[in-house]
Amino acid sequence: MIRLRFYLRKDLKTNDGLLHVFMDISFNGTRIRKPVPGVKVKTNHWISDLQRVRKPGKNEGYNFCDEFNLKLDQLHATVTEIKKSVLVNDNKLSDQFILDRLRNPNKIRIDRKDFWAIYQEYLDLSATMKARNTIKGITTAFKFLQKYCAVKKIKANFEEINQSFFEKFRKYAFEERSLGDNYFAKIISSLKAFMSWAHELNYHSNLAYKKFRAAERETEVIYLTIDELFKLYRFPFASRKLAHVRDFYCFGCFTGLRFSDLIGLTRAHIKGDYIIKTIQKTQELDARIPLSLHAKEILAKYQDTAYETLPKISHQKFNDYIKECCRLAGIDSLVNKVRFSGGKRTDEAFPKWQLITSHTARKTFVTNSIILGMKEMVIRNITGHKKEENFKRYVKIADNVKKHEIENTWNTAGV
Repeated sequence: MIRLRFYLRKDLKTNDGLLHVFMDISFNGTRIRKPVPGVKVKTNHWISDLQRVRKPGKNEGYNFCDEFNLKLDQLHATVTEIKKSVLVNDNKLSDQFILDRLRNPNKIRIDRKDFWAIYQEYLDLSATMKARNTIKGITTAFKFLQKYCAVKKIKANFEEINQSFFEKFRKYAFEERSLGDNYFAKIISSLKAFMSWAHELNYHSNLAYKKFRAAERETEVIYLTIDELFKLYRFPFASRKLAHVRDFYCFGCFTGLRFSDLIGLTRAHIKGDYIIKTIQKTQELDARIPLSLHAKEILAKYQDTAYETLPKISHQKFNDYIKECCRLAGIDSLVNKVRFSGGKRTDEAFPKWQLITSHTARKTFVTNSIILGMKEMVIRNITGHKKEENFKRYVKIADNVKKHEIENTWNTAGV
């Protein structure tokens, strides 16, 4: 499998008559011949059978035989460990694989540590530092990658995460699993973050992952117009459960808070005309969220009740029930939803109520705040939007709405 021998290069003699000691590593019909750094001896000091340096004679100067032999012993021990590691972990041998481990024997220890165990270590560490939804995304990527390796019978290891792996993984994601472009982009982003973390901890030296490219496409912003929002807000639901879900959703539309922050809202967070609390996703401390008249109306409805501050419900059930609320309220205008999978575009029209989820409450707040004339910096201060490109999507929608209103008013004036 892997064989190592040491020998003298008699054609490479130094000015002081010393010969370089070379190592010859052979495996699978391939040979690696490299000088052993710093080890040079006289011809008569080399024991060919033992492949070691002999002690100098009484009348000879010290030839560093102990230091040189120790270095050769260490190289031999390292090659032996590489051999054992390859047998156990079924690593793919290459010149680079062996030389990397000769330069850094610590990698042999890492080889013995399962790829998925290291990934789990990353997940566990992330759980203590990142927001819940971020953890959910990292875990989803982890499970998808595990599934791919199981289906394709691939033994995951750091050295194999290269461009060839990426191309096959992408083909599987689009052709066999019909993933959307944006979903795939998030998985690749998560994988690259893990590979970067592992590289910083010296788990690998493979930087091929840095060339992975999977761009996200801009998607439609689903939101309720002002008319639709108040149509839902004032709808007389016969079901108390649906009325609770409606109030929870509308409170998000009036404040811009995420579902996770609404679930954690307590009366202690209400300070006069503001909500003051730490935002779960961004960890922004003591964020001040102004309370509008309609937000105060909803809070007043549940004051001194068992549901204070707001009625609580699981995320999954909430998304099911808010669709039902919007359907009953007649929020059924058709929305064209564009989806890309592997660059292939599909268009499908849905009644809007089918597309309403907890996430659309925050989008409703931002979009309508812009349309109603609130300053962008004020909105971003309330919502905590940091990235300019994310916020521009809402500005673009608001501009289109204003253009449409102009066309429906001034363009017909005097006609």
